[in-house]
Amino acid sequence: MSGLEILTFGCRLNAFESEVMRGLAGAAGLEDAVIVNTCAVTSEAERQARQAIRRARRERPGARIVVTGCAAQIDPARYAAMAEVDQVLGNAEKLTVEGFVPAEARVRVNDIQSVRETADHLIESFDGKARAVVQVQQGCDHRCTFCVIPLGRGPSRSVPIGAVARQVQALVDAGYPEIVLSGVDITSYGADLPGEPSLGQMVRRVLAQVPALTRLRLSSLDPVEIDDELWRLIGEEPRLMPHLHLSLQAGDDLVLKRMKRRHSRADAIEVARRARRLRPDIAFGADLIAGFPTETEAMFENTLRLVEEADLAYLHVFPYSERPGTPAARMPAVPKPVRKARAQRLRDAGSDALHRHLDRQIGRTVRAVVETDRFARAEDFSPIAISGGTAGAILSLHLVARGGDQLVGRPIS
Repeated sequence: MSGLEILTFGCRLNAFESEVMRGLAGAAGLEDAVIVNTCAVTSEAERQARQAIRRARRERPGARIVVTGCAAQIDPARYAAMAEVDQVLGNAEKLTVEGFVPAEARVRVNDIQSVRETADHLIESFDGKARAVVQVQQGCDHRCTFCVIPLGRGPSRSVPIGAVARQVQALVDAGYPEIVLSGVDITSYGADLPGEPSLGQMVRRVLAQVPALTRLRLSSLDPVEIDDELWRLIGEEPRLMPHLHLSLQAGDDLVLKRMKRRHSRADAIEVARRARRLRPDIAFGADLIAGFPTETEAMFENTLRLVEEADLAYLHVFPYSERPGTPAARMPAVPKPVRKARAQRLRDAGSDALHRHLDRQIGRTVRAVVETDRFARAEDFSPIAISGGTAGAILSLHLVARGGDQLVGRPIS
């Protein structure tokens, strides 16, 4: 096997950047290479990346292996020490043509905290034809005690609205029916731009400037930073899909305080209720951490109950993972077996919640984007088994049953 291969770990922003790197590496003349775009959110994500690096060297002994992403930015020496690795690039360097030109220095990682702008890279395609990701924001100015990502991504910085609209237009012109706006902390969008436009203002202008865009989604939102304009769009704009993913992390107030989050348990519940009043068909996803340091059984039960009280349908559950250099890593730890068991209880609760949500959809007619010839997603992100379809097409489906973790849809002729 030869050619350029990119292995992506972690978030949607990494997926977007991997597509950017595909073009940059090609422009730099990098042909027989494997680029590993790492994630640093958990120790498991880093373990998987190192495993992939070793496997890539076994399978492609003559290829150039370049490691980049958040884990490489935060601890470049660890990856440079791997015999399989030819070069380590930082998160800024990976987004330049020059970064992929072979150089004597094996490590090219600068101070990410000094970066003050985010380039508006234009990409024309993604793997698959159903959905494309557009970066609107980068970095984070918050300092949650468990999170190492600000060390890997640098300060918050936003892509100007005009550049966002041009990228969305290019992807719509390329045939993508659905666009996801993504970033590290997208509700902080605009604070660094002239006039300080909010996320909601940006979304409204992009929808106005790209009238052919039929479906728009947002990546993870901080619940207390949803601005007034975005609330209006949730209630009034049918092209904004009725599906919000909330960065909740926990459902206990003391744990949230120790995490240095900016919302309370009551805030999370009220955001869900307010959104549902505006858009009764809306569905919610959430990130939740099990076994954060000092978490007692009673604290965990508060998080467990939040799943039902906020009617969360799609859970991303993580057992707490110590990240070197973060305040939480110095707090009294919950034993790892307890973390693992609590994470499983949360996943079980999430499975029950998803089934309840899907059962409520039976009998409805929805418009769904086809991802494969056997699978589609509804407006509220409900997974649907279908009998056939072309990737990227939008079908009208009657939801007739639930089979496990997905609905069964029949086309309406």
